[in-house]
Amino acid sequence: MPIVPDVKNWTWVVERACADCGFDPNGTAFEAVPALTRDAAVRFADVLQRPDVRVRPDDSTWSPLEYGAHVRDVCRLFDSRLALMLAGTPDGSVPRFSNWDQDETAVAERYDQQDPARVSAELVDAAERVARSFESVPLSQRHLRGERSDGSIFTVDSFARYFIHDLVHHVHDVRG
Repeated sequence: MPIVPDVKNWTWVVERACADCGFDPNGTAFEAVPALTRDAAVRFADVLQRPDVRVRPDDSTWSPLEYGAHVRDVCRLFDSRLALMLAGTPDGSVPRFSNWDQDETAVAERYDQQDPARVSAELVDAAERVARSFESVPLSQRHLRGERSDGSIFTVDSFARYFIHDLVHHVHDVRG
């Protein structure tokens, strides 16, 4: 059963609280992002041990396994995008991120057929890597920018809040 693609523009979560999951960007310091990332990874590792990890709650919602694979890939993607923002471009322009279609990736990578134990281990590893990357960013670089393929512009600081909302929201989605 195919999932209806999420076409919402979630960039507003860097400015105001999310009523669904309770994430408040204004109450989330940049320095808290690494610990929140690690916490989300631990919670997902627990979720991925559930016996019903492959079961979708309804026809339009991913299973906990699919969410786990997505969160793993989000951690990997944001780590590479953060590196791009910090490295900049040779001509000094704002680095532009290539498009990433999460729904297409879920189908192509067969999220629903992946091994939960492997997804868990890879998610914890990817979360640790991106947490360390955020920890290594000095205050003097948090103003650096990156541009998403749809034209949305982030600073490293707003990018961190956008990222951690995704993890917090998906922990909420799977009731982790």
